[in-house]
Amino acid sequence: MRQPPQHWIAEDAVKAWRMADAIVMAIVLLLVIASFIVGHFFNWPLWISVTALVVWAVLSYVIVFVIPIVRWRRWRYEVFDQEIYVQHGILIVSRTLVPMIRVQHVDTKQGPILKRFGLSNLTVSTAATVHEIPALPQEEAAALRDQISELARVDEDDV
Repeated sequence: MRQPPQHWIAEDAVKAWRMADAIVMAIVLLLVIASFIVGHFFNWPLWISVTALVVWAVLSYVIVFVIPIVRWRRWRYEVFDQEIYVQHGILIVSRTLVPMIRVQHVDTKQGPILKRFGLSNLTVSTAATVHEIPALPQEEAAALRDQISELARVDEDDV
């Protein structure tokens, strides 16, 4: 069996994912608060809204503090001359080999949260799918984009 890829994504990925997840959970908290207000007007039992608040608290802890760490530990990648090797997953770990000859184009993407931490996502497109390596430092993502593009071009010329 092949060894796992050797390169890790940036550690700041955990902070970026936590920030994004916290924003989502804050929006969900507004819905929980709304359940208290609606429950008051429609005379719902208080336990419904309290249960929603407890579930929100537990899910928030898991989603904001636990999952980003596990997710970061699983994400690895490696670029070879003939293929890109990507590993990711939380419960089910997926290992994918993307042949260079199938690469059509390579992009880097950066949203406001990733920009705050100086990170970019690298996407590798083939005819069938798009593969992503998230949260790489900007310079590393740009260098990797150029390297993959060059390797894919060389493979195309060899065919």
